[in-house]
Amino acid sequence: MRPEKPAAAADHVDADHIAEAARLERTAGLYPEDAEALLLQAAAHLELAGARDRATRLYDRLLSADAQRPPAAPLLIRALKASNLWEYGHEAEARAIIEGVRAAAPRDPAPWVIVAESLESHDELEQAHATFTEAATLLLSPETQNPANATHPILFGRHRVRRLLGADHDAWDALADRVSTSPVPLDELHDPKRTWSLGSENPAELRAEITRLQAELGSYRQALSRPFPVAILHWPEPELTELLTAYPSLTAEYPSHDEHLATIESSLRELSASGTPNLGIVTGTVPSYEAFAASESTSPADPNLLPQYATTLAARGRAAAWPPERDAECWCGSGAVYDDCHAGAL
Repeated sequence: MRPEKPAAAADHVDADHIAEAARLERTAGLYPEDAEALLLQAAAHLELAGARDRATRLYDRLLSADAQRPPAAPLLIRALKASNLWEYGHEAEARAIIEGVRAAAPRDPAPWVIVAESLESHDELEQAHATFTEAATLLLSPETQNPANATHPILFGRHRVRRLLGADHDAWDALADRVSTSPVPLDELHDPKRTWSLGSENPAELRAEITRLQAELGSYRQALSRPFPVAILHWPEPELTELLTAYPSLTAEYPSHDEHLATIESSLRELSASGTPNLGIVTGTVPSYEAFAASESTSPADPNLLPQYATTLAARGRAAAWPPERDAECWCGSGAVYDDCHAGAL
């Protein structure tokens, strides 16, 4: 019967998320050095499947004193745990964790965004506004011309909450407007009266709302797809020397280190120009590559193994997004700013 189809489809989707979480947990056991990134992905799939108690156990596992290694991003994990707890009835514990994250004043924007959006989703608008403002004050300046991409959700979230509160524009809102790439102005995207237009009989109003929703969906898709980039393999010079000494046949793939670096940058630019999204760079090491070759029962001298190795590193969360911020360190490891290095190299 028709009413049963959505439920059946939902069950299928939940099963897919559960299966993917199990696969990620198994992979984390094989690659303990990447366990944190893999288990965070697994927890996200469990949340999407509604298995929030199991997601909490994964967060606790990462934060446990008995963990194989201390987490690299404990405040991010705590923020995710708090957001998840609140969604299935553990409000008091969630609030306590959120206050702890705010008091710790992380230098990473992600924990701030997660706890602020959790407060916002539970109609704690004043506290959400205060949290976004604390983050902006700590990590940004209203006079900043080119804030890092990772800080944009702080600016956009603060702008959205202020619109819900009916607050006037301030310098931070002006900065959010300036860095937004959405084809729809933020004031329209964040207009609290937009829900009324969904019941309008005016075709022009409905078309405008569809455009706004498409713009929002595009932003969400871009953010959600970032962890799974199309990755190019990069060998630091000492690693490339060791690789070619051990496997001279790969010299055809890598005539020189300078040419290798230039090829990476030109390939990524070509992919970007063709419309390929979510590009990244993974850095290889000879021991890791040899271990991967052994796991595939293939000789490391086989050039066909190189793209498979890159894909595997990306799946393990090892990819760095390309391009870097123009004033950030270049991906090549030279220590120079990207804008002064490979950004202007071609």
